[in-house]
Amino acid sequence: MEQAGLAAATHDVSLWALFMQAGLIVKMVMIGLLAASVWTWAIVIDKYVAFGKAKRQFDQFEQVFWSGQSLEELYRSLSERQNGGLAAIFVAAMREWKKSFERGARSPIGLQMRIDRAMDVTMAREGETFEARLGSLATIGSAGPFIGLFGTVIGIMTSFQAIAGSKSTNLAVVAPGIAEALLATAIGLVAAIPAVIAYNKFTADAHKLSARMEGFADEFSAILSRQIDEKLQTRQAAQ
Repeated sequence: MEQAGLAAATHDVSLWALFMQAGLIVKMVMIGLLAASVWTWAIVIDKYVAFGKAKRQFDQFEQVFWSGQSLEELYRSLSERQNGGLAAIFVAAMREWKKSFERGARSPIGLQMRIDRAMDVTMAREGETFEARLGSLATIGSAGPFIGLFGTVIGIMTSFQAIAGSKSTNLAVVAPGIAEALLATAIGLVAAIPAVIAYNKFTADAHKLSARMEGFADEFSAILSRQIDEKLQTRQAAQ
């Protein structure tokens, strides 16, 4: 009975037991992959909330913008607070518009170029916000399986060393070591698969939001271009 109990304890193949019985390098690999998995899910939750919020803000702004409210009123309501997405593009364009006319802008082409440049800078900044930390998901998704495989190789090498040391090919001698090695690969896949899926989804979402910003910027640029022509014509007629 004592020998049977000792054998059961020696060959415990629960996940915790496999982790505790693993070598130092394999343990470090497993801990690193588990930390990467936790970081992946933290990014997933953060991005899910952030993209959902951004989509709602885009929809709300477009509803207000196309409701017929004057641009001046909308600018005054938005300029006093922190904005993001379409609202940030609108405020940047209107701010450049107002500054240029206050300084007596006379060239419609130059004014249009400055407004477009202000919107482009804002779009680039907003795009960087949407894509922040997506590189971490790509890195974990691509490197996770290979890091797990490294732990597997080390574990199998240890198993073969156990065979050489015991001079026995009994499966009971090498099974725990092989199980430990395969556990490292499994953890690597657990970390990598969600990271790849999340990276693809959030990258597509970021591109969709960027496309909406570019579409709005083009439409708003056309609106301002017409108003620039009207204001300059009115100014020239008054002179």
